[in-house]
Amino acid sequence: MIIRLAALALVMLASPALTCERGTVTGRVSYVRDGDTIELGAMAIRLQGLAAPEWNEAGGIEAREAMIELVHGRTVRCELDGSRTYDRCAGVCYLEGRDIAESVVSAGLARDCPRYSGGRYAVIEAQAAAGGATIRRDYGLPGYCRRR
Repeated sequence: MIIRLAALALVMLASPALTCERGTVTGRVSYVRDGDTIELGAMAIRLQGLAAPEWNEAGGIEAREAMIELVHGRTVRCELDGSRTYDRCAGVCYLEGRDIAESVVSAGLARDCPRYSGGRYAVIEAQAAAGGATIRRDYGLPGYCRRR
């Protein structure tokens, strides 16, 4: 599967208009862009259904640092849904069988993005808030996350 990942990443670099493939990719996290985007080699993956603050927003640096601590250099499995957002494929990624986005929401560092998650992380976000997480107060839900 790592060979397939490398080949797909090369094709994506050569053709930015290419649609992401649906399927499973497994690889070592080579870079963490921010709290909701990781890279496996040259392939950028947006964690589907997760909204994390950007580096220049309240909580953005903490979200990125937590993601680095959680996954950088480790092998993850991502279930890509075939969609693309900017230069990233979208999917749900797992570390040792646990949903990575769920971990970040549970830590109070990111929010459920219901338009793309279907509410998958809503209960976890509410539990984090009940436990004292201030992400809801500090980081407004982006407009693109609102259901249409």
